[in-house]
Amino acid sequence: MEILIIGGVIIALLAVVAIGVTLRQSDTEGAIGQLSSETIRKDRPVDLDEVAEDAEPAMTGAAVEAAARTAHRGELVAASAAPPVAYVPPDPETLGVTRRQFLNRGIITMFGLGLSGFGAAVIGFLWPSGSSGFGSKINVGKIADIQTSIEAGNGFFYVPEGRMWVTEYPTSAVEKARTQYSFFPQVQGGLEAGVTALFQTCPHLGCRVPECQTSQWFECPCHGSQYNRVGEKKGGPAPRGMDRFPMSVNAAGDLIVDTGSVIQGPPIGVNTTGQEAEGPNCLSGGEGH
Repeated sequence: MEILIIGGVIIALLAVVAIGVTLRQSDTEGAIGQLSSETIRKDRPVDLDEVAEDAEPAMTGAAVEAAARTAHRGELVAASAAPPVAYVPPDPETLGVTRRQFLNRGIITMFGLGLSGFGAAVIGFLWPSGSSGFGSKINVGKIADIQTSIEAGNGFFYVPEGRMWVTEYPTSAVEKARTQYSFFPQVQGGLEAGVTALFQTCPHLGCRVPECQTSQWFECPCHGSQYNRVGEKKGGPAPRGMDRFPMSVNAAGDLIVDTGSVIQGPPIGVNTTGQEAEGPNCLSGGEGH
């Protein structure tokens, strides 16, 4: 049964193919025939004599060259009639700014601003300070008033305007200071008047050094450096004693301290006053280092 069905399908396909081929041949044969009289008339050869009679006579080579020369002379005359235009170089700004030019200009501008800021900071640092405040010569006051302030502070007198401590210096130790302080001439006036002016900053790493009322020393809370009441090192990692300022006493008996000049403190081991701790230290472990 299946074989019969398959055979019928094949026969039907062959029939369809045969019918298609037959129709194709009939269309081709119908398209072949004779041309119409109008088509034949249009396709007849062109009579060259008739065309030559209607066309304009061709120009000779000499005539063509003469016409070209005439046209060229006319162009030259027309061009020379107007005055020449002067050359004006283009404005570079009108040509636009490339990305490279923009980056170069930006870098140069930033570099210039940086140098200007640095230069202004250097000038400001080197510029002479005013007549008052830190960095200038400060009139601390009468020697008698300063000694009263030291007694009121239990051995210590802080002057915030000069960032300094003013303490009592024993007159009995002046001769020893004369031999052990290389900077003695700069502080002689104050020492002979019985006082000394110490910079508040620890020479180790720059911390502010407070006083210790119990030991009567200066004791740095940052790393434990200790100094006696006149700023000579007693312990800790500091490389020297506390720095100090030049001092002088004027004719009126006023102590003048030059905070614009800092003198390095005395070296380790210098102890002109012989002062030891007068009570418990505020910081432990510094003494004897």
